[in-house]
Amino acid sequence: MSITANDIIGDLLALGNPTIAGHSQRFFKTVKGDYGEGDQFLGIRVPVIRKTVKKYKEVPLDVTVDLLRSSLHEVRLFAVLMLISKFSKGDETDRLKIYRLYMGNTRHVNNWDLVDISAGPIVGAYLADKDKQVIYNLAKLTNLWERRIAIVSTFHLIKNNDFSDALKITQ
Repeated sequence: MSITANDIIGDLLALGNPTIAGHSQRFFKTVKGDYGEGDQFLGIRVPVIRKTVKKYKEVPLDVTVDLLRSSLHEVRLFAVLMLISKFSKGDETDRLKIYRLYMGNTRHVNNWDLVDISAGPIVGAYLADKDKQVIYNLAKLTNLWERRIAIVSTFHLIKNNDFSDALKITQ
C-alpha cells in the first residue's frame, strides 16, 4: 500500500495541539494585514514534525508536492523538511528534480520559517556551482517570500566563504 498525502495529513492532525496552534497564529502574524495573513496552524512543534518526516522517508515526490500545497502550515513545513531530506540524499538527477519542484512552488513556501529552513539547503546548495541569475530575478520580485528565498539561499554560499552573491543582491 502506498503512502498518500491524506495518510500524512491524518497523522499530523492527530499531533495537533490547539493551545500551540493559537500561539503560532499570533507568533506568525496571521491576522488580516499581517505578513502571514490567513495561515492556518495545527499546533505541532518542529521536532515532532522532523520525527514524522523520518517516519515517512519513503514518501514519493508527488505526494510531497501535494503536501506543499496545503493550507495548513505544519503540513507545508513537513513538505519542505521532506524535500530537504530527499535533496541531501539524492543524486544530481534527484537534486535537479527537487530544485525545480521547489522553484515551481515558491508561492507555497510562504512564511519566514519555511523559507529560512529550506532556501539554503535546496536553492543555495543546488546553485552553488551553477549560474545564480535565478536568485537575482527572485530578489527583484514583489513577493516578500520569493525575495527572502533569494537572500536566504545565499546562506549556503556564505557558509562556504562565498559572500559575493549575497552582497550583490543587497545592493
